[in-house]
Amino acid sequence: MINITLPDGSVKQYDKGSSPMDVALSISAGLARNVISAKFNDTIIETTTPLHEDGNLTLLTFNDDEGKQAFWHSTAHVLAQAVQKLYPEVKLTIGPSIENGFYYDLDLNGEVISEHDFPKIEAKMLELARGKHDFEMREVSKAQALEHYKTEGNPYKVELIENLTDGEITFCDHDDFTDLCRGGHIPNTGFIKAVKLMNIAGAYWRGDENNPQLTRIYGISFPKQKELKEYLELLEEAKKRDHRKLGKELKLFTFSQKVGQGLPLWLPKGAALRDRLEKFLKDAQEAAGYQQVVSPHIGQKELYMTSGHFQKYGEDSFQPIKTPQDGEEYLLKPMNCPHHCEIFNAQAWSYRDLPQRYAEFGTVYRYEQSGELHGLTRVRGFTQDDAHIFCTPEQLDEEFKKVIDLVLYVFGSLGFENFTAQVSLRDPDNPSKYIGSDDNWKKAETAILNAAEEKGLNYKVETGEAAFYGPKLDFMVKDALGRQWQLGTIQVDYNLPERFELEYKGSDNEMHRPVMIHRAPFGSLERFIAILLEHTGGNFPLWLMPEQATILSISEKYENYSKKVLSLLKKHEIRATFDNRGETMGKKIREAEMNKVPYMLIIGEAEVENETVSVRKHGGDDLGQMPIESFAKILNVEMDKEIYKFEV
Repeated sequence: MINITLPDGSVKQYDKGSSPMDVALSISAGLARNVISAKFNDTIIETTTPLHEDGNLTLLTFNDDEGKQAFWHSTAHVLAQAVQKLYPEVKLTIGPSIENGFYYDLDLNGEVISEHDFPKIEAKMLELARGKHDFEMREVSKAQALEHYKTEGNPYKVELIENLTDGEITFCDHDDFTDLCRGGHIPNTGFIKAVKLMNIAGAYWRGDENNPQLTRIYGISFPKQKELKEYLELLEEAKKRDHRKLGKELKLFTFSQKVGQGLPLWLPKGAALRDRLEKFLKDAQEAAGYQQVVSPHIGQKELYMTSGHFQKYGEDSFQPIKTPQDGEEYLLKPMNCPHHCEIFNAQAWSYRDLPQRYAEFGTVYRYEQSGELHGLTRVRGFTQDDAHIFCTPEQLDEEFKKVIDLVLYVFGSLGFENFTAQVSLRDPDNPSKYIGSDDNWKKAETAILNAAEEKGLNYKVETGEAAFYGPKLDFMVKDALGRQWQLGTIQVDYNLPERFELEYKGSDNEMHRPVMIHRAPFGSLERFIAILLEHTGGNFPLWLMPEQATILSISEKYENYSKKVLSLLKKHEIRATFDNRGETMGKKIREAEMNKVPYMLIIGEAEVENETVSVRKHGGDDLGQMPIESFAKILNVEMDKEIYKFEV
């Protein structure tokens, strides 16, 4: 017998050789119908895989992320099979699952495939899927595997196999199709009910431009046609909400080839938006005991060698700036933390002075490859809402929890309600990726796990995802379209204080190293605004809107009263504009709607006589006539509901 531990902690006994499907059937027939894959001791396996030892078992459905990965990886096999049947000369390479769907890289070998061929390939895939062919794994020797693919004339599979050893080579069979594969499949092709090929692109074999260029076909699949329909509708909505499109329409930011790729230019409305976000966080930070600091945009190369950033990222960063002084080199600032370490180092500290909390909206520069740049989400110059807390080891837990409170406050005020947390730890099998002692890493990781537990966060642990200098807590936020983004990060660091020889005098009159906490609730203003744009569709919370109201006069003879209304709104600190163009009222309203202006104040003869405004809300709701004071009160009440004072 073997002991199987289920996710709820319960332990059940099964005959040695039982499969995950046997476990599912023992729980309920309904569960067994929906199980498509399984995870045993952190390894994805098939539902038919025999279990021969005690372990932790998770049964996966399409609702689980790892279940989706098995589903999409299996569909990649069906895509390869369909292409091979339609285009026999094509050579197959690799076909993994990705975040949304799968792809397969193909050497077309003289064949021509374009998006016009997608319907034909999709039809063949569904025809093959309806055969309900089982996915079956089998181990083969290296010699057998090489012989198989040499006979086929596939140099790509041969190259992959040559880097493997006997005992770790497996083939996956379904129907009359075989592929080199490590495993992780659904039970059979019949689960695949809906397929959509999304696009086609070029890709070099193994990502090396010196290798042959292949054709990559991307696709996605679902167990129900309805789910595919919903996904495609979501994609259409995502196109409408694309922050690059909205940023242009709302006149928030632009890019210039003359300025340089990945270097955004903020237009007046966008700059005002940034300013309000900065003030919002600065006010909360002041209440939480942070002090604002300012550091330069460049630093000597030695600074980043001390921190370890140059050794880690130097080759992929902007190259050093040489000065007229022989041997003197500077770098564009890739991180704010080394500068903050030197600010701390500028004076002597006692344990009574700690914690010291330094905050800065600091602009940093990193050379991202041009192909990886994407609007505001991937740029070469960006502003981090950075802060670094220097505290005693005894203060670490409390300080870390306070930072969690600040992050949750930011999310609450900006409408991000659906989020989880991820505790990122180092990979114990690859210590060369990190700096610092095992003891310091253990203390840092324990502090983060304790804080996540005490704050009751819904979190998961990811091994190997830590920063090179310390573990971290990342917040993963779902937007209005259900997409997940990493927003907000908190990191514990024992290593930079060591490298910069930071010290404070303890109660024992001895010198000690402080602990350093890195934190950025926004992450970067650029990326945060991009995500906020797509989350809200440009309909920001009222307190953040660049333009909260616009005054629309029916005729120029009401211009004086309109200007009086504008002046009164400004006294109430309401951001308003007066549209006095000689356009029709219908056109003015349409443009105000397109610009996402929350309120339109219509002024005509009746409004002038009664000293009121007629209020139309974005989206078409008519709130009727009301005095200016009443309108101002409506806005202030709405903003009070959206944003609240940060409580320490």
